[in-house]
Amino acid sequence: MADAVKDLNSTTSTSEETLTLKSPKSKLRCIVKLGGAAITHKNELESINEESLGTVCSQLRRAMVSPESSSPAKVVGMDWSRRGGDPIVSDVDELRGSDLGLDNSFIVVHGAGSFGHFQASRSGVHKGGLHLPLVKAGFVATRISVTSLNLEIVRALAREGIPAVGMSPFACGWSTRERNIASADASQIVEALQAGFVPVLHGDAVIDHTLDCTILSGDVIIRHLAQLLMPEYVVFLTDVLGVYDRPPTDPKAILLREIAVGEDGDWSIVKPTPDHMKGKVEITVAAHDTTGGMETKILEAAVIAKLGVDVYITKAGTDHCRRALRGEVHDIPDDWLGTVIRSKRK
Repeated sequence: MADAVKDLNSTTSTSEETLTLKSPKSKLRCIVKLGGAAITHKNELESINEESLGTVCSQLRRAMVSPESSSPAKVVGMDWSRRGGDPIVSDVDELRGSDLGLDNSFIVVHGAGSFGHFQASRSGVHKGGLHLPLVKAGFVATRISVTSLNLEIVRALAREGIPAVGMSPFACGWSTRERNIASADASQIVEALQAGFVPVLHGDAVIDHTLDCTILSGDVIIRHLAQLLMPEYVVFLTDVLGVYDRPPTDPKAILLREIAVGEDGDWSIVKPTPDHMKGKVEITVAAHDTTGGMETKILEAAVIAKLGVDVYITKAGTDHCRRALRGEVHDIPDDWLGTVIRSKRK
């Protein structure tokens, strides 16, 4: 982690080609990252963790409900497609004349988990070289995989009555140069927010102007959107409770409750307090993970924190997740388990 955060200053700027946008009419409340390991079975190729995904979508809806909501108590789903012979939704008329009663000022970005990583790793898409048939085929295969997951996540959100719309970075014209964002047209995202939709983006295979192609991770996408739109807070949902001082499978692993990031990119562990922990955080990355795993998450979260935006990292589907989505953990309650990464200025 120390090496990752030391590199903060080299990743905070984006290319001059990046589009400058007007902010949405109302302030963006939250950007949510659904970690691939939390919503898929990462060791089973293209296998969704339906229970975890369903729980998170339900919690996200509850986080969006406004106190003055006049929406019906019953959730009326927005996925009106037929699945497995199920009848077409018949209760859509309940939406007539009613207000959704949701604060839709959220953006969701999800990881790939067991989708896309295998295809990208096997073909070397993240290394570039579109002139090679294997890489070109892998680019196509990777996008088929990650966009299929995106559709399923959009459908899961829609079944909870959340007006979610899928947006792929490649299709929106996002590109990189030497793996750094070179062009990121977020105008469609802003327009979707203004229209009351919840944009759902994902890590994607994109054109790289130096390497031909690469993988743009969801964590990098979140950092860029946070710089453009300055949300109130950002939530990373993972398959563990937060950031530990070593792999969480180690019985001696300690959950880091709060990490503070300085203007110069320096960082310090605030909770727990032992100074000897600094610089000894160990990060592991799965062999097939082409996006950097937890190390990239911490790096991008620290960049966001430098903006003055708090980042909450916790386990998907738990009550800690629910409270983070609602923005109720700014003061880090003793009974909340997760990691807060924030600016030292706060």
